[in-house]
Amino acid sequence: MTLNEMKPGGACRIRRLLAGNKLGQRLLDMGIYPGLQVRVIRNAPLEDPMELELGGYFISLRHEEARFVEVEPR
Repeated sequence: MTLNEMKPGGACRIRRLLAGNKLGQRLLDMGIYPGLQVRVIRNAPLEDPMELELGGYFISLRHEEARFVEVEPR
């Protein structure tokens, strides 16, 4: 399952990044890395972007980017 498939209120653990060099580095720079616990807070009114809680802080991520993050639902 990938992060873009998660529904608001859902929690998961990141398994691995499926992105190439540039996007993979951007995700790492945003604090998205394997083993991290993530909670999906909400989607924007038109479903994009999605708001996430990662280790005590919040970020917004486009669904197009979230599909490159493999997760394990909790």
